[in-house]
Amino acid sequence: MPEPSALPGRTAVLGERELAIGFRLIGLKDVVEVTPETSVLEFEKAMANDQLSLVIASQAIRSRLSEPQRAHADASLRPLVVFIPTPSGEYEVESISALAKRVLGVTLAPAS
Repeated sequence: MPEPSALPGRTAVLGERELAIGFRLIGLKDVVEVTPETSVLEFEKAMANDQLSLVIASQAIRSRLSEPQRAHADASLRPLVVFIPTPSGEYEVESISALAKRVLGVTLAPAS
């Protein structure tokens, strides 16, 4: 029998109403609409859920997390956490090379 961490898990989405509606429309079931007041608590619940293999969260949630929470999210591989920009507002963009380093543990060489 495969190890529990090798089994496929569910994908959860945490975000503002606009983001949540979009993911519901494409058929995802585990979508949680958050507000500024509930975002951190919902994120912590998702991180503690061992059935999730991927958490897609609004970039706005990342800015509300404490530094240790952000570090834990960045280092987590199960669930893998991906922060995506909201339809409105400021956001940070993680470069492809930074994402490859974090997820795959490889450094991408610049093209020559």
